[in-house]
Amino acid sequence: MTKAELKEFLDAKVLEYNHPKFLEDDPLQIPHKFTQKEDIEISAFLTATIAWGNRKSIINNATRLMELMGNTPHDFVMNHTQRDLELLSPFVHRTFNGIDLGYFVTSLQNIYKNHDGLEAVFNAHQTKDSMQPAISKFKELFFELPHQSRTQKHVSDPNKGSAAKRINMFLRWMVRDNSTGVDFGLWKDIDPAKLSCPLDVHSGNVARKLKLLKRKQNDAKALLELDKNLRKLDATDPVKYDFALFGLGVFEKF
Repeated sequence: MTKAELKEFLDAKVLEYNHPKFLEDDPLQIPHKFTQKEDIEISAFLTATIAWGNRKSIINNATRLMELMGNTPHDFVMNHTQRDLELLSPFVHRTFNGIDLGYFVTSLQNIYKNHDGLEAVFNAHQTKDSMQPAISKFKELFFELPHQSRTQKHVSDPNKGSAAKRINMFLRWMVRDNSTGVDFGLWKDIDPAKLSCPLDVHSGNVARKLKLLKRKQNDAKALLELDKNLRKLDATDPVKYDFALFGLGVFEKF
């Protein structure tokens, strides 16, 4: 298929999947339960953190996680007691457990108290054409407090070769405009042109079939290659194609 045909095909799939009905079985439904900016950010970040594996299980566990935080995630992060943290300890989603969650809540409090919140951290460290250096810097700041080394694996680092799928997905949620009622468009100071596609097994396989990606591994180098090719299709909003690649892979078994 020619580049023009590929663009037409993918643009049609974006229209199909960048739609509120997409939320019915997507973890992004969790932050849509909130209206306050900080509640949306924190619920989205925690949901994205556990977004691997079976989607039904992700949604169930993210719902339970919000319930453990009294369905007021920002208030919980800012005002929790040691006893509150202990009540989180039974939580588990795959390898993310109560110890990890306790640190995440403590660290988020530090981010909001001492670094002006999640948005400010990513804003401050973006480069002129990428968010990947900001993700690395975010990881550094996120783990500046005492923590167990096991918890570090739950935040990926592009500088260490990771495609950082979950944080790139979180950034898509926060930055892309909300004209279709799916993404939030909350963070106005980050240009959607800088976003990278959340690269996982589904989007990677579809991208290879469509000749948007040659590299076999789903790592930082593959992400750079995919980004370059998606920006040729739409330089202002390349990550809209995440809907097409994901939809084709998950729903259409392309």
